[in-house]
Amino acid sequence: MQLPPILVQRSTMLVVDGMHRLRAAEFRGDAEIEVAYVEGPDDEIFVRAVRENIAHGLPLSLSDRKAAAARIMTLHPEWSDRMVAKIVALSPKTAGAVRRRAAEEIPQLHTRIGQDGRSRPLCSAEPRRAAVELITNHPETSLREVARLSGVSVGTARRVRQEVAGSRQSVSPARASVRDERMVIQALASDPSLKFSEVGRGLLRRLSANAIEPAEWQELLAAVPPHCVDLVSEIAISYSRSWDQFAKSLKSVAGQSRSGS
Repeated sequence: MQLPPILVQRSTMLVVDGMHRLRAAEFRGDAEIEVAYVEGPDDEIFVRAVRENIAHGLPLSLSDRKAAAARIMTLHPEWSDRMVAKIVALSPKTAGAVRRRAAEEIPQLHTRIGQDGRSRPLCSAEPRRAAVELITNHPETSLREVARLSGVSVGTARRVRQEVAGSRQSVSPARASVRDERMVIQALASDPSLKFSEVGRGLLRRLSANAIEPAEWQELLAAVPPHCVDLVSEIAISYSRSWDQFAKSLKSVAGQSRSGS
């Protein structure tokens, strides 16, 4: 019975695929085995070796496939999780977990290439942030020009312009109050009862984190990708309710103290 040809890298004469067939031929005492030579860079040869093994070789263990995915991502960080997952027979979710665990070894890029060969932005936050800055600083710029310069679609540029216009109307009157709040926080920071207390310092940090200028709100809005809007909104609403409850409890305690005195 003639065995299928093994794959050998011509430049190094290393077996790319078919090591078990080679050993089987040696065990049978065959003097020869059919060979198909492949050429190319080492990274391409490795990817091909994984493909061939997944296709018809002995099944790789889960740990072997994860290790192969990590190496492919290191060699080709621009490839999407789904693309790598298909090569090594993993789910895209597992491939993504491999990428996160090996984040220090794998270069982190802003775009990924999918199975169709098209390059797509990994996250829309950066282009949206660029669009926000462009529309805020140069409101006369056309939507088509904003889209071209920031790397977003014309539709996204239109939505960003509407968001900027709406935020100017709703946030601008609060500019003075934000500055007043920061002045109050600075005064509180000099109070020894807060300054020299760990819990007091924690309160000051939380108060400072919520004293945000309108321009900072724009950056935060632009940083939230569309698929995260609902989750971030729910968390923000939950935090606002917590602060509201904190304020009511604080006034209640203060009222009890005054009535007791």
